[in-house]
This record gives sequence, C-alpha cells and structure tokens, in this order.
Amino acid sequence: MFKKIYRFIRYDVWQRTDAELSKGKKILYMVLKTIVLSVRGYAEDELNTRAKALTYSMVFSVVPVLAMVLAIAKGFGFEQIIEDKLNSIAFLEQTNAIPAIMGFVERYLATTQGGLFLGIGILVLLWAVYAFFRNIELSFNRIWNVKKSRNYVRQFTAYITILLMIPLLVVVTSGFSIFLHSTLAQYSWFKSMPCFKEFCIKFIPFLLCWVIFSLMYNIIPNTKVNFAASVIPGIVIGTLFQLLQMLSVNIVIFLSRTNIVYGTFAAIPLVLMWLYWSCLLTLIGAEMSYAIQNNEYFEYDAEMQQMSRRYKDFITLYLTYSVVKQFEEGLLPQSAYQLAKRTALPIRLVNDLTAQLVEVGILRESYIEENTDKTYMPAMDIHKLTVALLMERIDRQGTEGFIRNIPAEMENVWQNWKHFKENNADLNITNLLVKDLPVMKNNKD
Repeated sequence: MFKKIYRFIRYDVWQRTDAELSKGKKILYMVLKTIVLSVRGYAEDELNTRAKALTYSMVFSVVPVLAMVLAIAKGFGFEQIIEDKLNSIAFLEQTNAIPAIMGFVERYLATTQGGLFLGIGILVLLWAVYAFFRNIELSFNRIWNVKKSRNYVRQFTAYITILLMIPLLVVVTSGFSIFLHSTLAQYSWFKSMPCFKEFCIKFIPFLLCWVIFSLMYNIIPNTKVNFAASVIPGIVIGTLFQLLQMLSVNIVIFLSRTNIVYGTFAAIPLVLMWLYWSCLLTLIGAEMSYAIQNNEYFEYDAEMQQMSRRYKDFITLYLTYSVVKQFEEGLLPQSAYQLAKRTALPIRLVNDLTAQLVEVGILRESYIEENTDKTYMPAMDIHKLTVALLMERIDRQGTEGFIRNIPAEMENVWQNWKHFKENNADLNITNLLVKDLPVMKNNKD
C-alpha cells in the first residue's frame, strides 16, 4: 500500500494533465501537487536557512521600517491608530516589547529629523527600509526562479506601495471595528447576536493578515503572479500567522508563571523565535504561491530528468516543426503555453527547449502586443532550415576544446571527429568501430 501511495505521489499524479481530469479531480490533484511541491521546495530552497537570514535582517530593520510606517501615518494624521494596533498585538503585549520598540522608533525619528548633515538621516532611514524589502524580494525571487531583480525605480515604487498600503489597511480595519461598536451597536438585531459581534471582532485581525500576505505574494516577486496564486497562500499563511500568535501568547504566559531558564529575559529569545517562525511561514507561503501557479510546470518531472537524448532530439525537432508550420500557414506566432497546449508537451519542457532554440539561432522571440507573453517564430529562412542544420546547431551549443594539455592521440581523435561530422553528416556510422577512432579517415573510405 505504501509503495502504491509513493508511486502515485512520485509519478502518477504528475502524468495526468488537466485535460484528462474532471473538475473535481482537477482541484484534488492541484491541492496534492501544491503540497508535494511546497514540501519539496522547503528542502531544495533551504527555507530554514533563508528564514534565519531574514530574522537577522529583521532585527536590524524593524525599527527603521516601523519609523517609516509611523512617519507615513503621521503625515495622514492617524499615527495613534497605528500605535494602538501595535499595542493590540497580543504576543508583543505579553512580552512587553512594544514600549521598548516604540522608544527606539521615537529616538530614531528624532535623530533623523536632527541629523548632523542635511538629509543624511532620511537617507539612512530610506536605505534601511530598502535593504529590508530587498532581502525579502531576493528570497521570493529565488523561490520563483527569477534570475533578474527589478530596476531601482520599480523597486522603489513597489516598496513604497507596500509601505503605504499597510497603514491604510490598518486604518480601514480599525474603522470597521469602530463601525461595529458604534453604528451597528445601535440596532437591536445586532445587540441580540453577541456571538456574531464577537466573531466580527475576532475576524478583523485575520482579514488584515490575509490582505497583507496576499499583497506581499502578488507584489514582491519580480514576475506576474496570478490572483489565486497570491490570495490562497495569503489566506492560509495569514490564518497560520494568527494561530502562531495565539500559541506564542500561551508560551509567554506559561514562562512568566514558571519563571524558568531565562527568567525576566525570556522575552528576548521568544521575540527572536516569533520572528523566525513568522519569516518561515512567509517563505512557505511564497513556496505555495509558486506551486499553485506552476502546477503544470512539473508534469512528467521524473521522466524528464531521465529522458534519453534521442527522445529529446525528437521533441526538439517536432517543436521546431510546429513553429515552422504555424509560420508557413501565415498564422500568428504562439507563446510557450500555447505551444504546450497544441503539442500536449509539458510547459517546463517547452520553455527549456524554446530557450535553447532561441540561443542557437533557430527561433526568435517576438511580441504580438505590448505587455503580452513572448511568442516564437523562425529566425531564418524556413526553406534553408534542414534537420541536419538544426541538429548541428544543437550539437555545437556550448563550449568546446577547453581542456588543456590533453594527449596528442585525444587531440587527433577530436579533430578527426569534427571533420567527420561536418563532411559526412549523411553517412551511416553504425559499422564504425570505436577502436578505429584514432585512425578515422576524412572520407567515406
């Protein structure tokens, strides 16, 4: 039974495409794939190590970030609401960390306003905030396999958007709480439903976490993230974050009663532990977001890792044929996703092979309209594009002859082999003995 379960999770679930599944099974398969990919990504992306690095970064950045948030809130006139919301965080309230943090923030803002050099305090504050969000973006980009970060203008825009959204969301949720206690409290039907009122009050922190995490998963990665891929992990991680806070509060209460190990200094390791688990949850959510959006990307994953060269060459040839026929018939060029649907190939394999064909000059990228997915079309005259030329370009891709001080016999074989391949591409070499390689002739004889 366990072997069947393992085989199903390891192989079978990845061999069923969406077109083969009913709507109900499609959802179940997507959930299972997301869980498997998230667990795999936890190990492969070293989330534990990245969470520790982010915790270290947060220790140094929490004061500048809070100072920036409070400065923005002060500009809009609702800094007191932000402070009240911080004081309402049960875990930080239990550890008595808020007064100390707020003291640091006030002194930081005072230093910024009275800097020795004009504007130097503001620059230091902006740099600290930038470095904090930059570390988060780099972690998210690694999870999403994004090699290139945003340019500085787009980074600044994205980070400022997040900083503006957080205080605004806090104010909106606080306004909703006031609405519950004032406006709705006047109605008899609301007074007669204390359970509903209690539910609404407890629901507000969850809603705030859901929105904040969803925005993070949508905005921070330097790639287009679908709505479902940002909202679903936002809700899951936002809920777990609130549950983590409740658990942490109980731990603090327990330690304060027993006064063991750290005594009055227990707040320091507890705050660090809370920051670490918060960072780890955030990164797990990013892993979930990537898994939800890229379920199809891992179809036939195990098989592709063991794919023979012959079969890969065939798929490369057929993919090129599909692009050429599309061009020959005067149809619009297709994106990698469209090619994958047309050829029933896994999207991951199509992405890898089209990138290789672009690199060797067989295909070229094009855009039908601005802000659309890139499409592919032939990069040369299709009447000159032969199978031999295609295979030769692929064979020659990469570096060659980089090993120095090789034996003379090896160099002789290499030179003969290159010449043989170039001039005898159509020759059947089935009967060529390996032992005869050093004395190969450059003709059919």
